[in-house]
Amino acid sequence: MSEPEDRPVSEPEGPCVAWTEEPKRGTSARRRGKGTHQGAPQASEPINTVFRGYALDLDGTVYLGGALLPGAAETIARIRGQGSRVVFLTNNPLRSPDSYAQRLASLGIPAAPGDVVTPLGVLTAYLTERHPGLAVLTVAEPLVDQTLAAAGIKVTAEPAAAGVVVVSFDRTFSYAKLLSAYRAVRHFGARIVATNPDPFCPTPDGGLPDCAAMLAAVEACTGARAEAVLGKPSEHMAAELLLRLAVPAREAAVVGDRLSTDVALARSLGMTSVLVLSGATTAGEVPGSPQRPDYVIDGIAALLPDFRSGGPTEGSSW
Repeated sequence: MSEPEDRPVSEPEGPCVAWTEEPKRGTSARRRGKGTHQGAPQASEPINTVFRGYALDLDGTVYLGGALLPGAAETIARIRGQGSRVVFLTNNPLRSPDSYAQRLASLGIPAAPGDVVTPLGVLTAYLTERHPGLAVLTVAEPLVDQTLAAAGIKVTAEPAAAGVVVVSFDRTFSYAKLLSAYRAVRHFGARIVATNPDPFCPTPDGGLPDCAAMLAAVEACTGARAEAVLGKPSEHMAAELLLRLAVPAREAAVVGDRLSTDVALARSLGMTSVLVLSGATTAGEVPGSPQRPDYVIDGIAALLPDFRSGGPTEGSSW
């Protein structure tokens, strides 16, 4: 099966919208629509703030499938042109930061590996700190094993030798892998750690089952629960994001296509949250969600103010 990389769904129509809600303490003033949370999204004025830092999701936000989403390269160039910091943040563990940087460059967006935060870097740091010296059995694709081994973490295929079972997005998931994980946890007491909480990865043809599906199978048969689910919106991913972004949280925005990960991460850190409707989430899902974004926009092209009419409006951080 070809790799489920970023792909663009049909671009939703409609204006930039925002939710009526009191501004979070410590964030810049933002203009809101006059609708209620119970109804459909209400039209509002476009985002009028340029932030000092932007954490941009990749799949469904910057690109979808093999294609760049409309306005992505131009918007990121404008952000950098304003002197703002950009960090790319993904829950997809199927590529290394170097591979993501190369992919972005091939799409016309210059990036270095250090600009990309993935669950795998967070995973190695977590295991090294919390479970030093323990061998790891993985339900994952080869990159996870390779990444762990490169970090000096022992990887084993023997359930009796495993102290930790790592579960990840795995397109090679099988009964044999599930059985090994079951034995490691149920018979030998291994802990469970998952790379990310996503139920599916957005793709042009409707998506692929992601890490949460594999984790559900392991938890169901073992009766155990993961001690940590890394990636967005975990505290572990949040800490790495703040380190890479290097700006105060109140002066930064998280931009992504998922309420449960991107918006939740932003709110946990006191950052502004911007939901794009170009990936996993539709406008109809927003009203009933416990995670309410500060802004909802059709796509990344609507992220920045239009300065052609005379410069930043009131409320800009510049």
